[in-house]
Amino acid sequence: MSANLIIDSITRHVQLSADEQQHFLSLLKPKTYKRKQFVLQDGQVCKYSTFVTSGCLRGFTVDQNGFEHVLNFAPVGWWIADMYSLLTQKPGILNIEALEDTEVLLLSKADQEKLYHEIPKFERFFRIITENSLVSFQQRLIDNLSLTAEERYHNFCRRYPTLIYTLPKKQIASYIGVTPEFFSRMQHKMLLKDKK
Repeated sequence: MSANLIIDSITRHVQLSADEQQHFLSLLKPKTYKRKQFVLQDGQVCKYSTFVTSGCLRGFTVDQNGFEHVLNFAPVGWWIADMYSLLTQKPGILNIEALEDTEVLLLSKADQEKLYHEIPKFERFFRIITENSLVSFQQRLIDNLSLTAEERYHNFCRRYPTLIYTLPKKQIASYIGVTPEFFSRMQHKMLLKDKK
């Protein structure tokens, strides 16, 4: 099942032969994380690209006042990594934590580099998902600078439709950059508006 999921995610962008699929799958390391367990912590070097096959991960930073800032979520079928740390192999600033019991497939940086030489199509695949990620982060930055909290929430719903009803409200509030109290008031106001 998890093999099909990751192969499907790749074949949306590049076509692989049966041998190429098998070779790729042989490089992946399955791992399970319990709820609240860290995949990666601030200060560690990111050695893997992580693909989620069940559950959900979140990427976040903690500021000097102890406030968490959620950068992204990785539900089923999504990749996640601290890109800065993965590419430079220097300690990163991202924490990646399981929001529930989560199963993943890990691809090490070394194996990813090896894949680029052995099956050049993978260089194209990872370039596409890196470009998509860059576009998404740029859009999110612009949204945070120019949109209201309500508009940012609507964008969150479009980006993560499977998470709207499953994530704790506190996590969604952190992602859109508001306090949980403000988020509750905003949702209440939106409900009243919808009823009119």
